[in-house]
Amino acid sequence: MDRQIVLAIMDGVGLTNKVNGNAFKNAYTPNLDKIMSNSIAIHAHGTYVGLPSDEDMGNSEVGHNAMGCGQIYSQGAKLVNDAINDGTLFEGKTWIDACEYCKNNKMHFIGLLSDGGVHSHINHLLKMLEEAKKANVKDVCVHILLDGRDVPKTSALTYVDMLENKLKELNDDTFNGRIVSGGGRMNITMDRYEADWSMVERGWHTHVLGEGRKFISARVAIETDRKENPDIIDQYLNPFVIENSNGTIEDNDSVIFFNFRGDRAIEISRAFTEKEFSAFDRVRVPKVYYAGMLQYDSELEIPKNYLTLPPNITNTLTEELVKNGINEYAVSETQKFGHVTYFWNGNKIDKFSEELETYEKVDSDIIPFDQAPAMKSYEITDKFIDAIKSNKYKFLRCNFPNGDMVGHTGNYEATVKSMEAVDENIGKIMKAVDETNSILLVLADHGNAEEMIDEKGNVKTSHTTNPVPFIIYGKDIDNIKFKNGDFGLANLASTITDLLGVESNPVWKESMIYIQK
Repeated sequence: MDRQIVLAIMDGVGLTNKVNGNAFKNAYTPNLDKIMSNSIAIHAHGTYVGLPSDEDMGNSEVGHNAMGCGQIYSQGAKLVNDAINDGTLFEGKTWIDACEYCKNNKMHFIGLLSDGGVHSHINHLLKMLEEAKKANVKDVCVHILLDGRDVPKTSALTYVDMLENKLKELNDDTFNGRIVSGGGRMNITMDRYEADWSMVERGWHTHVLGEGRKFISARVAIETDRKENPDIIDQYLNPFVIENSNGTIEDNDSVIFFNFRGDRAIEISRAFTEKEFSAFDRVRVPKVYYAGMLQYDSELEIPKNYLTLPPNITNTLTEELVKNGINEYAVSETQKFGHVTYFWNGNKIDKFSEELETYEKVDSDIIPFDQAPAMKSYEITDKFIDAIKSNKYKFLRCNFPNGDMVGHTGNYEATVKSMEAVDENIGKIMKAVDETNSILLVLADHGNAEEMIDEKGNVKTSHTTNPVPFIIYGKDIDNIKFKNGDFGLANLASTITDLLGVESNPVWKESMIYIQK
């Protein structure tokens, strides 16, 4: 088929029959309503995207990996689970070296404290604390990043208590473990795509320098912040330091960042490991042994030391299209730009072809996303339509972050508005598709905006395990038929090559369509 294939990804938009709290269903979306009749529901969670079980909600990283490579690779949590369960993590050189390096000093663990399973899992931390004691590490400091995004919005104390109970169980004359600092994940440390380096700078001052408001315990810090700021949720909690905890990071200490997902781990890793660093003034840079749970960027080797081998993703859709000389275009705003480039291309930071791949990024605003729920959807659309009308590209993709990023704030009304903005912009793309006789595919990478109230009536800010829509739109597409099958995001790559008239890679999952002659 000699037609452009245009893919619009609605980040964080799933399908459910529930009406209460469903920002997608309850939004005014005439354009999506018009084309939803030619769609199927597909899976974007659990084993369909390489996670340990089908109880695990999907996320943008694994979702874009699956879409972009047409295969299912063991991902984040499953990789770490396997390495912990079979003992290889603790038998590996990185773990042994980290324990040896700090034998006369402190071992620090920094990471997201929850069981959300998107960026980290508290069970991984608890097991590493046990193994650190077995390895004769005597002094352990834990710097906690509070979630409220992939788990209930004010659940932080549940995980603090779990950690404190484990430390109480382990502590004795030979082992001293304690929480020494913390703060909300969207306030400190866990920035991504260089959207707001000031977050990382605040984290550096909190974890490394021990600067910040002092409290006698993490519980008191969290309870005080909530009392002083009644509307605050965990992801925005202010940074804190535990007084008299001796928790600053010094020369000859070891530091393990225990998140397994890469996008929000790269910047803090760079701050610890780069000699030539200009993003902010680090004040002092301790000589430490730094390791990540995984290597967050294999091309740039960030970091050089890591506990678990990442998936080695090969045979991606982009590689196949480059072999066939097909021009591609990708655009999103900062918050999701890496997903339509880095993650889409199998965690590769460089292009496969400078000649055949074109990327454009729109700078995200540095404000809470519910304050501007349209985010940069209009700017993304303008660039996308220009690219479509240029007729330079055979395959184009964009990502609208709204359903995910606004959905994570827990603000239902703002998320409804975000869905309406996405719908308006998809309507503009539909017109451009009609004008150029292209074919439009609309898909989501995981659920979020469709389920913002849980079974108990509480605000829900996390992803979901709901299926997502896969829509096909265009003129004269009656000969494009959906197959019957149990499909997931990994079935997209061969679907796209079928539409492009390119042979699918035999390692990919099958196409979701057939084309009648």
